Amino acid sequence: MARWARRVLVGGELSEGFATLRRLLEGHMSGPGTRKFVQVPRLLEVFGVEDVIAGVREAIARGVISFDAVKHLVLCRIERRPPRLNLKVYRYLPQATVATTLAKTYLCLMAGAAS
Repeated sequence: MARWARRVLVGGELSEGFATLRRLLEGHMSGPGTRKFVQVPRLLEVFGVEDVIAGVREAIARGVISFDAVKHLVLCRIERRPPRLNLKVYRYLPQATVATTLAKTYLCLMAGAAS
């Protein structure tokens, strides 16, 4: 195991965000959560420390807890483009259901306001 990975996993000297992400991943995914977390510090092999830490913090803030989300956010930060996260990947997040508004319902509402 690389020295930086040992620091992240054991010492936690890089960022407390890594510890928070690990807890969240393990809480959401049990056993696979630890394996998924180990992929996150491996991003440090390719990307800068500041970018990875920012990606971890933003993923936690957005509530998108996964390796893929962190990597996406890091890439967006480097490429200076807005992130586009597909929330269907995160099955454990609450899903919002939005019904289509019928014109008839809108007209009834407007008729009531005109009275």
